Amino acid sequence: MLSTSLLEKWAERQMSVIAAQHQRTLSGWGTQAEALYSAGDSQALADWLEELQQQENTWAAVVTSDVTPIAGSTLSTQFQEGYRLGRMIEWPIHLYFPANPIMDITFAGGHRHFLITLPQRMRPGSHLNKIIWLVNGLIPLLTLLAIGWLLYRHIIAPLHYLRDATQALADGRPHLTPSAARRDDELGDLVASFDGMALKTRDTIASQKQLLTDLSHEIRAPLTRLSLSISQMKASRSPPDQLARLEQESLQMSRLVNDALTLAWLSHTSPTLDSDAFDLVDLIDALIDDVRFEYPHHQWELALPENASIAHSSQRALGQALENLLRNACHYSGSAGTLYLSLSQQVKTYTLILRDNGPGVPEELLDRLFVPFYRSADARQVRPEGTGLGLALARRQISAVRGEIITGNHMHGGLQHTITLPTGIGDHRHL
Repeated sequence: MLSTSLLEKWAERQMSVIAAQHQRTLSGWGTQAEALYSAGDSQALADWLEELQQQENTWAAVVTSDVTPIAGSTLSTQFQEGYRLGRMIEWPIHLYFPANPIMDITFAGGHRHFLITLPQRMRPGSHLNKIIWLVNGLIPLLTLLAIGWLLYRHIIAPLHYLRDATQALADGRPHLTPSAARRDDELGDLVASFDGMALKTRDTIASQKQLLTDLSHEIRAPLTRLSLSISQMKASRSPPDQLARLEQESLQMSRLVNDALTLAWLSHTSPTLDSDAFDLVDLIDALIDDVRFEYPHHQWELALPENASIAHSSQRALGQALENLLRNACHYSGSAGTLYLSLSQQVKTYTLILRDNGPGVPEELLDRLFVPFYRSADARQVRPEGTGLGLALARRQISAVRGEIITGNHMHGGLQHTITLPTGIGDHRHL
């Protein structure tokens, strides 16, 4: 790598200079040699040189630097001042040359020199191979380990989160979404998907618990009435009335259980409904005929096209939803109310608007209309036999066919449902 190469070059430059204590030793030898030479004691200088060579196992000498120019040439001042027979002790040493260099300590005047082959013990760079191994081996290894540790932490953090979140989900405890969910990579997508699944699972469990609680509460009332009716039958001499009461309570319990099971199925699964193609107008006409038979005194104002083809839907699910909405509208429109129904087509959707002329619903209660088992005090008074599941079932069934229902109070009075349904024409997706 470029960084290790640069570091190696830098280390080589730093290690190619003779150590300061060795420079002082060499300078000291040069000073001593100059002193002996200046004293004129050639024998003492020779003995000292011999002793030094044996001691350091090297070569040493004192020489002159007389250079005689020829052919009329001259020596420049720069040459005379800078002329050296060996290397100065401050200069870097070529570490890759096998032979030790000759060091030059110049006497005063510049014409006499103390020369010595650098002793092996003073040669710099003895740890160069170790430094090169450290730079090229250990440092990259440590770098890779550091990068690996960071990658490990980067990868293991969401995995640890998934482990803890899974345990929290199993224990029924809530968990928080970590920063890993905001990562723009596959692990971030995995954590986000897990959080979505965990949230849906938690809501499903909570909804199931609430459904069971509400169902048990709603079933308790008809069971109590059944028990009372049976007790009264034992003590009464008019059993036909009591039998009718038993039949009514039994039918209400049957409807309640069937609706609750259907609601639970639609709420917590993604059912594959029948992929039907049918005429929505024909379906509405058939449903209105049935409702008119049950509520003969109600008036209808209809605005329907001649036909409205719909595909990739479920006639059964949509029919049950619309039937619940139509019957519910009739119940709360009085004994001879007027209902308004219109159907229009957009590019890829149908819009069905159903409005009654009943009292409507207080604004603060609109959001609770589709809550299972919810019935206002007025609703219980108008329709005591109701279960509070009709609108909840209608919404689930409309949602199952990829539709949407919005409910609100009309400006001229009454409750209005706006239902948007996909035409399914040209759509090859199945439910």
